[in-house]
Amino acid sequence: MSEQHQQPIDPAGTTQQFRAFAQRSDQEAAAAPKKSPLVPIIAVVAAILVIGVAAYLVLR
Repeated sequence: MSEQHQQPIDPAGTTQQFRAFAQRSDQEAAAAPKKSPLVPIIAVVAAILVIGVAAYLVLR
């Protein structure tokens, strides 16, 4: 019988790969843009202005 030489699994390599994955995920989460409430606020102000101008023109 011939024996096949198998290298043992290196748990340190697996740990290093996991750490690299975890650090990459943290960096991606930190780089994700934060949602700003600026766009909805501008939309509400614009809608109020349009309604106000329309009401002014109708009631004039």
